[in-house]
Amino acid sequence: MTQISRRALLSTAGAFAVSACSPESADASVRQYANSPFRRLTDAQWRARLPAASYQTLRHEATERPYTSPLNDEHRAGTFVCRGCDLPLFRSQWKYDSGTGWPSFYEVIAANIGTKTDFAIGFPRTEYHCARCLGHQGHLFMDGPRPTGKRYCNNGVALRFQPA
Repeated sequence: MTQISRRALLSTAGAFAVSACSPESADASVRQYANSPFRRLTDAQWRARLPAASYQTLRHEATERPYTSPLNDEHRAGTFVCRGCDLPLFRSQWKYDSGTGWPSFYEVIAANIGTKTDFAIGFPRTEYHCARCLGHQGHLFMDGPRPTGKRYCNNGVALRFQPA
């Protein structure tokens, strides 16, 4: 029988624990973008690329104040893309007024997001992020309209709208 040292056992257990916490661990959609050049940008490069509110939201999971996003009133045909890397996330026909003050969608381009459990406010929520640049977008709630019953509650500063 091979004897395993306590240090090796703890190191291996620690590596598994860290990998389980990674947003990449559970989402194949996130792994497909693992070699994206957006993943190699430094914090300083992100700060230089993005407006301050977008930077705080996408890179540090801030939340914009409700009813402040011009995208709340965006009703044209088109696509909502990640403000950090332009990856398409939502089609305009999936957008609806949730009454929450944030752009909300009942469907998402599933291959282009990743999710993780967020305990920031003391109880678990599902946070979703751009699969390519890992930029924080918002949270998923199960109180949306038919046909999905989902509400992707997005920070407007984390999106850019591309008209059709």
